[in-house]
Amino acid sequence: MYETSAERWSPVQSVEKILLSVVSMLAEPNDESGANIDASKMWRDDRARFSEVVRGTVRKSLNL
Repeated sequence: MYETSAERWSPVQSVEKILLSVVSMLAEPNDESGANIDASKMWRDDRARFSEVVRGTVRKSLNL
C-alpha cells in the first residue's frame, strides 16, 4: 500500500504536519511498504527476532 498523492511531501507541508506523520509512522509502521524490505518482512513474520536485531544494532552503534 503506497501513500496517496495527498500524503506525499510537498513544500507546503508544515513542520507540525511532518512531525505528526513521523510520530504516526513510528506508532503504526506500514510493513507492506517498507524502505528496508528485509526488516519489513522480519517485522511481519518474526517480531522477537526483529527486536533482537534492533537491540544488537543499537548496542553496536553505541559501542556497548
